[in-house]
Amino acid sequence: MRLSHITWPQAEEYFKKNDLVILSCGSIECHGRHNPLGLDTLVPDKILDLIEEKCDCLIAPTMPYGATDDLTAYPGTIDIGQEVMHQVMQRIADSLVEHGAKRFVVINGHGGNSNPLDRISLDLHRRGIWMAVFSWWTTAGQLNPDWAGGHGDFQETSAVLAVDPQLVRYEYMDDQNIANDISAGLPTEGFDHVKFKNGLPRFFRDTRAYATNGWVGKKHPKDATEEIGREMLQTTADYIVDFIEEFKKAPLPPVLKQN
Repeated sequence: MRLSHITWPQAEEYFKKNDLVILSCGSIECHGRHNPLGLDTLVPDKILDLIEEKCDCLIAPTMPYGATDDLTAYPGTIDIGQEVMHQVMQRIADSLVEHGAKRFVVINGHGGNSNPLDRISLDLHRRGIWMAVFSWWTTAGQLNPDWAGGHGDFQETSAVLAVDPQLVRYEYMDDQNIANDISAGLPTEGFDHVKFKNGLPRFFRDTRAYATNGWVGKKHPKDATEEIGREMLQTTADYIVDFIEEFKKAPLPPVLKQN
């Protein structure tokens, strides 16, 4: 049930019997030369479509922008920053709380949104409200390690193929091009990290400084398939639906502070 598709009397009726709302958020950013800038929003929207087929929960519109300041060097990226992201999503949640929401399930499409969502979840918890956050790529990798991926690689490209195969531009797809932008002794290792001895220190920096074409991962996007993407997103959606049914039974947390 989409909040944007119903009337206010229908919303009023829903909140008389239900206290759960599904939120989602993404971003507009680079995911390699071959993937659309809206990947982090398109994929959560697809998962919501699959959830809606099996769950009558209220689904709020997806927030399409996110905190993506480390990717602004790639043309087309839109960064609203962590503070604005926090303020917008907090206000959305607060508005729904005013109408009766006490349980939130969030489908997150972008890693940079995680800290703002954690802040909101903590605030709501102290007010006697639950918020569960699913970063879809992490959940998919937990459900099947073969689906685990990086940024714009096999995993996310498969997900885009499941949304719309025409969105993947194979003519732009190329091999990973990772630069050791710090030093030869501190080589880049994956997204936001370098390798030193047996550790992986985190260096949060402009991604384009080391990922010149924008994708980072262990598996090449050329190995992505629509079939894998469909199975991955369906399995993830089904898992979240099952979670929601159990989540509905959980008692609400005690109120630790008032608004």
